[in-house]
Amino acid sequence: MGNANSSPQENSTTTADPCPVQGKSYNVYNQIIVPGEKTDEENLLDPRNNMPLEANQTPCPGQKELLSTERIQSTIPKGGTDTTWTYPSPQMFYNALKRKGKGEDVVEKDMDSVVAAHNTMNEITWKEVWVWETLHRHSCSHPSLLRFLGRPDDLSPLARIRSWFGGPLPFDRHDWYIDRCGKEVRYVIDFYFDEDKAGSTDAFEIVVRPALDSPGALLDRVKMQMYTTCAAYGLPCPITGHSSRSSSS
Repeated sequence: MGNANSSPQENSTTTADPCPVQGKSYNVYNQIIVPGEKTDEENLLDPRNNMPLEANQTPCPGQKELLSTERIQSTIPKGGTDTTWTYPSPQMFYNALKRKGKGEDVVEKDMDSVVAAHNTMNEITWKEVWVWETLHRHSCSHPSLLRFLGRPDDLSPLARIRSWFGGPLPFDRHDWYIDRCGKEVRYVIDFYFDEDKAGSTDAFEIVVRPALDSPGALLDRVKMQMYTTCAAYGLPCPITGHSSRSSSS
């Protein structure tokens, strides 16, 4: 997954060149950022979710092998629509890595597995978000993902604290913005990778929690801690009614 396009995208691309441009900065949607200047790329944004309207499937100059342009539909509901988000194709993902200067060690033959891992990580992340959202299932039974923001260079407070106690730093961070039936809620997600467990299903750790943007988010964190603690001791979990922690966290 990584920082290139670590969250689902809409069926969309920009018309800019697919490879890096010196002196330019790009946001997580691969759009050129020019401070104080309104660019053509901005004009191509969908105002409903701040996503580009078209997708960049053009092979990058210097690319040695053709990559698939097929995109896979996710299970993640897309805010403001009746459908789900669509993941980037291997070609789109490759272009994004090159654009952001992160593709030096990436070869075309690896892209299918890279994209598969990216998609799996996002599906797991959504499941974790959904568990948190069950705290509000009586008021909103169908939350959806509005947009996301990649923040790989911004350590979350939790990640910083974990590092103080000798823990590893996350390789990526995202903020996901959820539509809770008309209320926008932000989640912070830290992604960790354990080199010692590389090749196993335990190599990745995804830490999801609501951002402390409101007293309600703090209350949600307290409630979830109570529920998971009860589950750990075999007590009925108020979220699921089961006593297994795996059913509630």
